[in-house]
Amino acid sequence: MLYFRSMEYKVIGLMSGSSLDGLDIVYTTLEETRGQWKFDILQAETIPYHENWVQSLKHASQLSVPEFLRLHTAYGRYIGEQVNVFINKHDLEHKVHFIASHGHTVFHEPANNTTCQIGDGATIAAVTSLPVISDLRNIDIALGGQGAPIVPIGDRLLFGNFDYWLNIGGIANITVKEGDKYIAFDVCPANQILNTLAMGQGKAFDYEGNIARNGNLLIDVLSQLNEKPYYLQPAPKSLSNEAAQALVFPDLLETGHSNEDMLRTVVQHICEQIAAAVKQYPVSKENVQMLVTGGGALNNFLIEQLHEVLKPLGINPIVPYEEVAKFKEALIMALIGTLRWREETNVLATATGASRDSVGGALWMGHSYSE
Repeated sequence: MLYFRSMEYKVIGLMSGSSLDGLDIVYTTLEETRGQWKFDILQAETIPYHENWVQSLKHASQLSVPEFLRLHTAYGRYIGEQVNVFINKHDLEHKVHFIASHGHTVFHEPANNTTCQIGDGATIAAVTSLPVISDLRNIDIALGGQGAPIVPIGDRLLFGNFDYWLNIGGIANITVKEGDKYIAFDVCPANQILNTLAMGQGKAFDYEGNIARNGNLLIDVLSQLNEKPYYLQPAPKSLSNEAAQALVFPDLLETGHSNEDMLRTVVQHICEQIAAAVKQYPVSKENVQMLVTGGGALNNFLIEQLHEVLKPLGINPIVPYEEVAKFKEALIMALIGTLRWREETNVLATATGASRDSVGGALWMGHSYSE
């Protein structure tokens, strides 16, 4: 009888997205047996950002070099402190093998081979006394890639039974299959626009899409949004936070319409752009399934409208249980960190346009070997 050894990793994955709602922390076990991976999310929570952090992260790219570097290390210390609180709260002392931190994207310019996710990995390691893997996108950017999306490796290894993989975060991105290749790209602005409009109603976000549900569709504005040149660009492609906002906000805010109507229109815009994206990569089978995650997956009205636009295409959007829906990106950061630990490919060139697949991530050892 043959026995195959399983490898299990206990990892904390960290993610901060463009919607700036907070720091996502996931403690997960990742198990590999003969190339097959499975996961179990044991603990997960979002640490909401204080307004000071929201403003600091939002305007980081406008800082002078000294101020920027101070923010980089200060945010790393903040992350490390939040991880320590999380570990103590959930009794995880001596149970975590390492941390994989995405950081927060404050500058993204792949045309010039440059991206920056702040949250200094060395500082996180020093504060937590744990190994930390950070700077997950940098090698892909250096190899000529978009550095985004990097989640397709997780879509393939952890959620391979779906046909499409959609994440509706601050920016909506999608993974599709073309033959045996996984292709991914940023579709359109999403929660960062919806949340900003909801703030005009005194809300942090549009809970379950109730504000949008009561709005009227602005047909002319919708047409203007759908005609943006970005949507005609072939994949791979990605949006910085600033580019995403510039894509939508001018046409919206210059209209003078109510927040309710603008929210309704943006929801429709998101759904129609998702439909346009999948039309480029049709799947020839019955019961085509799309995994939908991210904060937008919890927006009931948005998901209802997504069902409507995808129904004629024979695609069924599926929202998983809440922990996966909310924390999939942090979970995949944990997987990407684990693959880096194993020195295995964790960023796919077919998804980013890089010259080759890569093993991304800088490793910082948080403990001393002399002790």
